[in-house]
Amino acid sequence: MTTNGLRPAPTANGHVTGVLPADLAQALAPHSTPAANGHPSAGSEPLRPAPAANGHKTYSATMIREMPSGDRPRERLRDLGPNALSNAELVAILLRTGVTGESVLDMSTRLLADRGGLSGLGRIGYPDLCDIRGVSEAKACQILAALELGRRLASLSPEDRPTISSPQDVQNLVGADMRILEQEELRVLLLSTKHQVLAQHRIYVGNVNSSFVRVAEVLRPAIRQNCPAFVVIHNHPSGDPTPSADDILVTRKISSAARMMDIELLDHVVIGDQAYVSMKNKGLGFGP
Repeated sequence: MTTNGLRPAPTANGHVTGVLPADLAQALAPHSTPAANGHPSAGSEPLRPAPAANGHKTYSATMIREMPSGDRPRERLRDLGPNALSNAELVAILLRTGVTGESVLDMSTRLLADRGGLSGLGRIGYPDLCDIRGVSEAKACQILAALELGRRLASLSPEDRPTISSPQDVQNLVGADMRILEQEELRVLLLSTKHQVLAQHRIYVGNVNSSFVRVAEVLRPAIRQNCPAFVVIHNHPSGDPTPSADDILVTRKISSAARMMDIELLDHVVIGDQAYVSMKNKGLGFGP
């Protein structure tokens, strides 16, 4: 993996001093430009960061399948992960179709606006939901079921959440999934103060031979969700988890930037076919 250098940057949010990575300073700027869209294919493009959702285009089409493929919420969720989608896009996936004269994305936007956003939608009952123009009984059931699953997940006790206390815990959580990937992926696990897993974010997907990691994109989820700690994970499709020189350099830059943000990089684990390597345990990329 290749990396960006460091350059002096202005103080971010009133609590960062010193030198920040250039791309991290840009990411923390009030009007930073979102990352490029798309999902690289093997052997063709470098790794590309998943963008933040910044709204959607308006279409006259009423069905998701009639939209350009790059703007369809389902395809964006598949390629970029659910965290890259706006609330309206997620609701649009549940609704599937709009109504005459109103696209499904416009309809989902109207639904959220009329009900005071996601929290308001979560308080609505079945009869009132069915009274909304374009919401059939089947769509109402799908929305209510999705909201209930979210509530149940959020209500899990801390004991129900996996805790990262060793690299083996990371391997147990993602190893089976990541060791069979044909392309390199870089993910982060967001952790609580007790190192319980709060979320998992896929940051990069791309050609293993042309990786291009921006420190800002790696730190972005932890910064946005105000997490005190995180773990970086990436796989080696070759099956050999031995960290490369570029892996070490990337880890050093992520660790340095995280310290400036008062966020703990707990580990960087490299997943291979039948093995893994804890870069922290090996002393690779960690330290002053």
